[in-house]
Amino acid sequence: MNRRNFLALSAVLLAAPASSRLASAAVRAPAAHFATNLYPWSTFAKRDGKPFDGASADLWADVAKAGFEGIESTGAPTNLAALMASSKLALRSLYVNSTLNDPAQSDASIREALAIADAAKPHGCRIIVTNPAPIRWGGPENKSDDQLIHQAKSLDKLGTALRERGMVLAYHNHDIELRNAAREFHHMLAGTDPELVKFCLDAHWIYRGSGNSQVALFDAVKLYGKRVVELHIRQSKNGIWSEAFGPGDIDYKRLHATLKSMDVSPHLVLEQAIEKGSPATMSAIDAHRQGLVYASEVFAA
Repeated sequence: MNRRNFLALSAVLLAAPASSRLASAAVRAPAAHFATNLYPWSTFAKRDGKPFDGASADLWADVAKAGFEGIESTGAPTNLAALMASSKLALRSLYVNSTLNDPAQSDASIREALAIADAAKPHGCRIIVTNPAPIRWGGPENKSDDQLIHQAKSLDKLGTALRERGMVLAYHNHDIELRNAAREFHHMLAGTDPELVKFCLDAHWIYRGSGNSQVALFDAVKLYGKRVVELHIRQSKNGIWSEAFGPGDIDYKRLHATLKSMDVSPHLVLEQAIEKGSPATMSAIDAHRQGLVYASEVFAA
């Protein structure tokens, strides 16, 4: 944690009431490295009626102002070097879109993902996160068994090519993959090589996709926790995403302790997005600052 980030965190504590500061006296600059994904920042921009540009220098500066040391971009912007130089943010991971279930599209999608990885690797990126696209976003369609088998083989193929580059592929899911006894979710992990395809655990998508179930979340961790290389962190209260990361529906202290007991130390990415029904009391910067303070408490031990 560098001086700039420490001061950003300290400002949050100093601005709090005295009783709150006393309760938070044990908080220190986090030992862990925290990044944020750009997706939650887009949801705040949408709420506030503002345009969103993931390659904006102002946006990356806001992420730095919130106290983060790292960022997870979607793809590799053409101005990536300039963004990193001006914001001083690290890029340990990035998110790439992919279509891997269709034999007519999967090879081209893999080539596109590898081109993005090649552009990002010189800037320190080592983890490539991908969530293979569904048949139709928001649609009821489910992939066939043949499509799931092809998608798993495509993940192995992409993972092989990334490992040859000294990089790691991390499979990510949303709630769609938890339908039908979670057959897509399970086959992407049970049907792939653990050495080639790692796991980006998005705790809240598993929680929501399983009917708001911590039982399902911790069962998934028991099954696949050893493959977790990245953790996406989002919280809700009564099923609705919180404005800032804090106590809520998911016991993140238990999750951290469980992963730690498995000797797993994932890359930590705060992805505290908002949705319809989320509170609207803070700016994106303030909400992320507050969430980062709590995340530091949870994951510092």
